[in-house]
Amino acid sequence: MARPIDKARANRSGVYDELRADILTGRLAPGMKLPFNSLVDQYRCSIGAIREALQRLAEQGLVISEWQQGFRVVDVTVDDLRDLTVARCEIETLALRYAILNGDVAWEAAAISAHHVLQRAPRYDPDDPARFSEEWVVAHQQFHSALLAGCGNTRILSIANALRDSSELYRRWSAPLYDRDRDIEAEHRAILDSVVARDGQLASDLLAAHIQRTTDKLIEGLSEDDEEPAAVASR
Repeated sequence: MARPIDKARANRSGVYDELRADILTGRLAPGMKLPFNSLVDQYRCSIGAIREALQRLAEQGLVISEWQQGFRVVDVTVDDLRDLTVARCEIETLALRYAILNGDVAWEAAAISAHHVLQRAPRYDPDDPARFSEEWVVAHQQFHSALLAGCGNTRILSIANALRDSSELYRRWSAPLYDRDRDIEAEHRAILDSVVARDGQLASDLLAAHIQRTTDKLIEGLSEDDEEPAAVASR
């Protein structure tokens, strides 16, 4: 028997957050179908709340809407990761160059503040060291978002943020294969320093290398294990 709808959650806000978190942590696996009735029961909310949440997740590239088949979690493949990385390197570096040209002192201060928070966030979950901590994931997202926030071109910024949302799947699932000898703190510091110095070319080069290294390490680890990212998520 289906559980009663939680009226407080019929507002839709918490439903989206919970669905997104379940996808990013692999509780809802890549390619998994997302039938409305099951989700209504699982998340104790209205069909309208589920529909709105799935539409928002589809805009972010985390779920796919298929004609006459409903929604499913996006598939995760090496080819898609490569394509996503190329798109991110092109669009995010463009947004960063615009930010360096257009960003004011308040934007610069916000980026410095976000970096300060990131520096103090524990990277791995103490209860599950194979996973990034939620605190670090949020701080990392906010730092990179702060860097691009001064872009001034809403179209470019919207595309850049959507690509970053799509990459969140890979970033979260890459922890078991992560390069733990990598000095990611130094990478972040170098990017920030070049931004503060208003060196658009150097900042773009450093950001592209930062994005590419994560992809290269993930693909390398998957090749060694002869696995696809979907297999990693199911562990």
